Amino acid sequence: MRQSPDGSGARTGVDRLFAGLRTAFAVSIPLLAVGFCLDAPRRLGYVIYDEQFLALLVGLCLALVFLSTGPRGKAHKRATPWYDVLAAMVGLGVCLFIASDYEGISMASAMNPMAHLFPALAVVLLLLEGVRRVAGFALMAIILVFLAYGLWGYMMPAPLTGQQVSPQRLAVQIAFDPSAILGTALFICATAVVTFILFGSILEKAGGTEFFNDISLALFGGYRGGAAKIAVTSSALMGSISGSAVANVVSSGVVTIPLMKRSGYRAQTAAAVETVASTGGQLAPPVMGAAAFLMADFLQVDYSEVVLAALIPALLYFLSIFFQVDLAAARQGLRALSKSELPSARAVMARGWIYPLPFVVLIIAMFWLHLRVEEAALWACASLLPILVWRAGGRRSPGDLFDALASAGRSSTSVILIAAAAGIIIGILNLTGLSFSLTRILITLGENNLFLLLLLSAALSIVLGMGMPTVGVYVLLATLVTPSMIKLGVEPIAAHMFVLYFGMMSMITPPVAVAAFSAATLASSPPMRTAIEATIMAWPAFIVPFLFVFSPTLLGVGPSLAVIASTLTALAGVWCITAGGVGYIRDPAGPLSRLAIFAAGAALLMPTDLFHGALLLNVAGLAVMIAMLVLPRKTRPVSAPAPQETRAG
Repeated sequence: MRQSPDGSGARTGVDRLFAGLRTAFAVSIPLLAVGFCLDAPRRLGYVIYDEQFLALLVGLCLALVFLSTGPRGKAHKRATPWYDVLAAMVGLGVCLFIASDYEGISMASAMNPMAHLFPALAVVLLLLEGVRRVAGFALMAIILVFLAYGLWGYMMPAPLTGQQVSPQRLAVQIAFDPSAILGTALFICATAVVTFILFGSILEKAGGTEFFNDISLALFGGYRGGAAKIAVTSSALMGSISGSAVANVVSSGVVTIPLMKRSGYRAQTAAAVETVASTGGQLAPPVMGAAAFLMADFLQVDYSEVVLAALIPALLYFLSIFFQVDLAAARQGLRALSKSELPSARAVMARGWIYPLPFVVLIIAMFWLHLRVEEAALWACASLLPILVWRAGGRRSPGDLFDALASAGRSSTSVILIAAAAGIIIGILNLTGLSFSLTRILITLGENNLFLLLLLSAALSIVLGMGMPTVGVYVLLATLVTPSMIKLGVEPIAAHMFVLYFGMMSMITPPVAVAAFSAATLASSPPMRTAIEATIMAWPAFIVPFLFVFSPTLLGVGPSLAVIASTLTALAGVWCITAGGVGYIRDPAGPLSRLAIFAAGAALLMPTDLFHGALLLNVAGLAVMIAMLVLPRKTRPVSAPAPQETRAG
């Protein structure tokens, strides 16, 4: 009898059937999204509601999750249990029922909630279990808390008293209303995010991952700390496409972490570098993570505005990591990689010059042609197809494209279910009036003190984000926290970027640092120590958001001269604080030198328009920085490797 690929024994016809169904569902998810983005139903003479498309997509995702993932969140190793088969059938069947007659169902439910109570309950309960399997218990627990509030919030004391809603009304509102599960968060993820995930999958199949790793290796491998610089560069490039910190850690870290360990970095440091760089990929334009697309919709602005606003903070974030690995390598005397380990940059570009072209197409489509983000992503996907054919020599491209579709479908499932689950929270907030109450409470706690409100919001963002994916964190925080910040005068884009940064940091900060723990597993380092080191390394992500809230010039908002001045002084400040933290300026620095350069960095970080006299503080910080770089000082001698092996860069 034929053996299964995992060697588990004979593969039955039922096994093959379920494997085929999983693949069919996975491929159908991106195909359905692409068809909808291309307006295929209307072109074929059909008019459908957005909610019909979303319901069908949720049904496919539920079916795929229950057929692929067991109750413990791990892939099925043996035959799919009967109860998961039943859950997949019910989930897909109920969603097909909703999609088939959404208008009639929603109108009948509005008049009589009992009319379609069963499909509403089935969708909510299966979605909760699906989210638990793909995202863990934390998000499910938060949703259950909100559901409990929806049922019994009217019994809460003021000012948390909510509007009384019957259980049947709550269920149908959450399941069918366009402001809940089938709402904006799900629509954005089902169109823009899925198309970008497809773009990343096709790019990976076409060899883009290998190209970005090779070009990073060729450019930075010959410099001190080159292995870590490779990790920072490749993780930023690929993280911008994947938008998932954990996925980026796993895909990039397999190569970069062993490389860093071989070049002399401790396992813990190697894992921390990969964690911080991979997490920051969600902030790196032009693609960023899924939350950025939701931000554009929350703010009702073009996605290109979000990208431009994210540019300077992302630059500060990644240059900070770059400075840290460079200065730490200099202090520790770490050698560069040998020439035998490095590919030729010319050879890499000669065989891979075509891979940056899809990004050119993407940028032109978004910024010059002003296409919708999903349309721009589809143009970028189309530009990748010739590369796929060229790389396969015209032979394997159909199979590669099919594999890319299946991979995109599997990757999209968790994002879609999380966005649908976030819709439950949004629906309850709107239905009970809790969003208004929470905004009023936060403003009252802050007592009109913006800095205190920011501290409360940052703490709340990190706590709520523990164990939750960035998309779920952002939707929750954008609904709960940003209205109170905006009411106190914060620029809307600054408020949303603030909660995005702090929500994203939950991937790094203990005790539930999912990305850091994943990197620690690859590096065989202590998970909690890795998370702590990663948290320290990511310090700009905890400081810069406060600065751009008080001075939006760091988001590109304001006069050009002020934006340029704030950016340059902030870059100098990041270098100074990093040098003080590492303890290396031109050479190893003593305590007083470290304190002085650290103070100079703090002065330089202040945007020029933050307060009266900030410019003078910048000038003083710059003077101290120059003095520390130019004036001679006594240092303890340290052993250094051969000059040709420790080029700075």
